[in-house]
Amino acid sequence: MIPALPSLPMLSLPRWAQPLLNPSSTWPQAPTAQRHRALRQPALLRGATPRALRWAPLLAAALLAACATKTPLPAQQPPGGRPTAPTNDFSPAALQALRPAQFRSTLGSAAQVRERLELDRSRIRGASSAARSAPQDTAALRELAEALRLVAHYNLEQDTARPALLAALPGLDRQPVEVQRPLLTAAYTLYPQDAAPLLRDLLPRLTTPREFAIAAYTLLRSRQPSDLALVRSQVMQRETSEPRMQALVQALLMAEGLPQAARPPLADLLAVRPGFPVVFSFQRPGRQQMGLALVRQADGRFVRRGDGGLVNIAQLALSSSGLPGTLTLGNTPQGLFAIQGAGRAATNPWIGPTPYLHSKVPVEASVADFEQRPAGSTEPGWSIDRYRALLPATWRDYAPMQEAWLAGLAGRDEMLMHGSTIDPRYYLGNSFFPGTPSDGCMVAMEYWDGSGTMVHSDQLALLQAFTKDGRDRGYLVLVELDASPRPVSLAEVIDAVVQAESRL
Repeated sequence: MIPALPSLPMLSLPRWAQPLLNPSSTWPQAPTAQRHRALRQPALLRGATPRALRWAPLLAAALLAACATKTPLPAQQPPGGRPTAPTNDFSPAALQALRPAQFRSTLGSAAQVRERLELDRSRIRGASSAARSAPQDTAALRELAEALRLVAHYNLEQDTARPALLAALPGLDRQPVEVQRPLLTAAYTLYPQDAAPLLRDLLPRLTTPREFAIAAYTLLRSRQPSDLALVRSQVMQRETSEPRMQALVQALLMAEGLPQAARPPLADLLAVRPGFPVVFSFQRPGRQQMGLALVRQADGRFVRRGDGGLVNIAQLALSSSGLPGTLTLGNTPQGLFAIQGAGRAATNPWIGPTPYLHSKVPVEASVADFEQRPAGSTEPGWSIDRYRALLPATWRDYAPMQEAWLAGLAGRDEMLMHGSTIDPRYYLGNSFFPGTPSDGCMVAMEYWDGSGTMVHSDQLALLQAFTKDGRDRGYLVLVELDASPRPVSLAEVIDAVVQAESRL
């Protein structure tokens, strides 16, 4: 049994929890802010059981959660889910004129794709062999890190890379953090059961919040009481107001079985930010099934096809790492994003040539950008209350919707809505097939013929639905529905759409 935290009266909260009494302070624009403000006591804790209240100080600090940044990769390095720089912006009129046959895959023909795969497969084997022979050589581990990205991307050669990674883990705390992060990510994504015994000794020696959190999430996957106790004891020695730590505490509480708050009425959420177009991305917890995107126009009505049916587009918000949203290359976080036009990936061939919608989290986007207005001569800083005020009243205390806020505080950016040149057959047999994971973005499917010419694009359909009325500024809302082994279907949300439209 994991020992309970002592019950603390509000006036004797620890130092890190004192900001809970006054959540009105503002935040600097920079994502490197070191102090973070939490919510007032949420609805989840009102009327809670004594067991739940023992967790209240940690829970209050954990009710925000989100994402992080990624170093751009050269064109020949492993795949990424974001461009190195936005280029070639498109007006709404230009987006409406685009057609699939205009596009050629940035990966080339099917033969070129196969050639790339074989070269990358050789790289995996070579890097794994070198790192296994020198498990503490930093240069070898850097190359192993790139190889492990390829293993996750292509969904192959897991057995080849496993021994090298496991050999590197015991001394990983002596490596630079830019080596620690991808190797710990691979342990979480590819080898959680094999890595867990090694991470139990390593966890106390990891000093940076991001790397510590990745290792802790890997141990939480075991669901073993001893691992929960280890993570909990180590978290209590860290700065729990740090955004990634807040999200980790929330995950620990869930692993302990603390009940989640009920999701507020979906129809209320569909009325968010009236007067602006909004993309709603409905996803499953864990993101192992395909999600669904709908587009609402500025007038509050949802975009329909010529036959009157709702435009609904399959979309996957799964990262190839599967990490939670506050972490580098993790899944796209839940919450509200600002959409600031469209762009095209400059160097990332896996995103492809189709324009993306540029969705931004708070802090990444300024307050003025998020409120879709010109910046004034003096601008307010970000605060949790400012973010919450953008949500419908019934959703402001719903903890999962704070994840995008924490993502910005943790430094995540460039979580875009884009297409894909990745062959979905790499993931045949996975529950999210034919979706293709990314590095934290939201991917709509695209298909290419043997010569590399586009034959169908769900991404184009999404772009054109969003800019249908000649506007390319608005919002994205990502929200998880109930867990299910099936993809999200229109039937799950249609009643809420009808109800929201009936209120207009």
